[in-house]
Amino acid sequence: MSSSGKPLTARRVLAARAVALAADALQLGLLPLFVEGALSVVNDVLDVVVAGVLIALVGWHWAFLPAFVVELVPGLDLAPTWTVAVFIATRKRAG
Repeated sequence: MSSSGKPLTARRVLAARAVALAADALQLGLLPLFVEGALSVVNDVLDVVVAGVLIALVGWHWAFLPAFVVELVPGLDLAPTWTVAVFIATRKRAG
């Protein structure tokens, strides 16, 4: 059972991993648009939405906190932090 009270199924884990991979790929692929400027706000909103979706899918895990903080730091957000965080959060919990 996840910390959100819903059972953590293999399908939810797969969905969370897909969301994290897609978010990191999108941020890396659209990097020129997300550099500090007008669209950096869109990048921040994307991070908040991704964090909410991941928590809804797998429940709260401490790995999400540093990932979220790193995503807000320009330059550091190039690392696939959402993907790493979701794999840490789900590595032993999928059933």
